[in-house]
Amino acid sequence: MDAFAVKLTSLAHGGGCGCKLAPSVLRNLLADMPAAAPFAGLLVGAETADDAAVWQIDDQNCVIATTDFFMPVVDDARDFGRIAATNAISDIYAMGGTPIMALAILGMPIDKLPVAVVREILAGGAAACAAAGIPVAGGHSIDAPEPIYGLAVIGLCHPSRVRRNTMARPGDALILTKPLGVGIYSAALKKGVLDGAAYAEMIGTTTLLNRIGADLARHDTVHAMTDVTGFGILGHALEMARGSQAALRIEADALPLLGRVAEWAQAGHVTGASTRNWASYGADIVLPGTLPDWRRHVLTDPQTSGGLLVSCEAAAVEGLAAEIRAAGYPAASVVGRVVAGAASVEVVG
Repeated sequence: MDAFAVKLTSLAHGGGCGCKLAPSVLRNLLADMPAAAPFAGLLVGAETADDAAVWQIDDQNCVIATTDFFMPVVDDARDFGRIAATNAISDIYAMGGTPIMALAILGMPIDKLPVAVVREILAGGAAACAAAGIPVAGGHSIDAPEPIYGLAVIGLCHPSRVRRNTMARPGDALILTKPLGVGIYSAALKKGVLDGAAYAEMIGTTTLLNRIGADLARHDTVHAMTDVTGFGILGHALEMARGSQAALRIEADALPLLGRVAEWAQAGHVTGASTRNWASYGADIVLPGTLPDWRRHVLTDPQTSGGLLVSCEAAAVEGLAAEIRAAGYPAASVVGRVVAGAASVEVVG
């Protein structure tokens, strides 16, 4: 058997962050979780759908902890490992932290996948961690019916640099650091229409570390951050709106997109997760009456290893956007604003 002839995506019922439970299901599951109030050191827990947990050790140090794993979004084993690891590390950056080490999470159907393929997945994950300057210090593995890979990641941050998704302020401007459309590209891949150039574009964005988050947290003008993953730009914007008790306005025409997103979305290459996302939170979103369905699918498209949504002072936004682009995120764009009002998201344009 040719180890590298195995199509990883054929072994999974879903892929990447599109595997995430629908937002409405997740909220119901967490509804009875005990409050974290008795733990004075726990600055960030599960109460606001933030990207990671944060524990304050002393006046100078916080520990940031997260875990993220999913099933294959691509067939190349090494690329899958790189994407999954990059995505997991992103949660640390989204909180304003710097990662220091990772633990691997591995579930593999050992009767279906050759050892060489699993090794390639692990090698890809290790390569992403090496790019972030951290070791894979251990992990845990199980025999599973579908391939699963990801990381638990630990990071550090000064308490003053923690950036939650609850800290957006009316008057802020919004920046998105990476283009949207990974889920649409993934659907095109499964249908056999993704060409080599588009695949390279997809791998380029999904393996680009969100390390800019740690740099942005050094700016007092940056108030809130979150990474845009499985719930799409609308879902994660809504989490920011709810946590911050403010209204977010997203400019549809300003959103950066991967090169062929419009073409493939109009051709129907969208994910089931996009539909589940809209069913979960669509009642809380205001869309222009003339917005076509394909554009709505872009807004709810699950992003695997997506970019950061950044809320910052409006007067600083152009300078920050230029800094982000210069740091290696050429698609970074100013995509909206925060206004006073009930927690909501409105799409304009």
